[in-house]
Amino acid sequence: MANWNDPRPREGFGASPSLDGRTGGRVSYDQGLRRHMLSIYNYMASGVLLSGVVALLFASSGFAQQMMFSPLKWLVMLAPLGFVFAMNFGFQRMKTSTLQMLYWGFCAVMGLSMSTLFMVFTATSIATTFFATAAAFAGLSLFGYTTKKDLSGFGSFLIMGLFGIMIAMLINIFVGSSALQMAISVLGVLIFAGLTAYDTQMLKNQYYQLQGTPWAAKMVVMGALSLYLDFINMFQFLLSFMGQQRN
Repeated sequence: MANWNDPRPREGFGASPSLDGRTGGRVSYDQGLRRHMLSIYNYMASGVLLSGVVALLFASSGFAQQMMFSPLKWLVMLAPLGFVFAMNFGFQRMKTSTLQMLYWGFCAVMGLSMSTLFMVFTATSIATTFFATAAAFAGLSLFGYTTKKDLSGFGSFLIMGLFGIMIAMLINIFVGSSALQMAISVLGVLIFAGLTAYDTQMLKNQYYQLQGTPWAAKMVVMGALSLYLDFINMFQFLLSFMGQQRN
């Protein structure tokens, strides 16, 4: 989710670049955009792969099962949130290398947090849900990249829905309703599916504002973080009602 502050003004946000009369100028610009988006996708995919490898190794070692019954689980569960806050509130002051280090640290800690999924769900259902999420993510992100429709209003609605989901999850900790949990999971999948398209369009538009500036490299890392969060949250919500639990 693209929830970090744009350090540049947004007049003409999302407008197509104008031609300056030089032959091939627009083609060169579009190639720059494709390279930029590919960099974001590469960072995002590498982060997901790192999280998956860490989760699998941690679960296979038996440490994940031990962690589930120790106070350490709260530290592992909350640590990713700390990384996200640090990156969002500090990216303007941080160097690109610092942001990159925090991003990889975040992905590794997320892997530790997600290792407990192997204790709850079968490996087959985790793999099936992962590939289903990957296919859906690819289609939704492609839609966000290619659509001419402005998704900014739609994104505001989804972000409000996200806050509603978070409140419902807190309530259900005390209520423990299976019906409410199912509703949360379904709405969570729909919200993060929409945010995938919205964030992709936002990242594309932000490139038009920041290309050629010192912020461009930072935007790659922060963009990867946004899409990573969309993918992982969609995967976990989908797994909660699609995954087969261990006996």
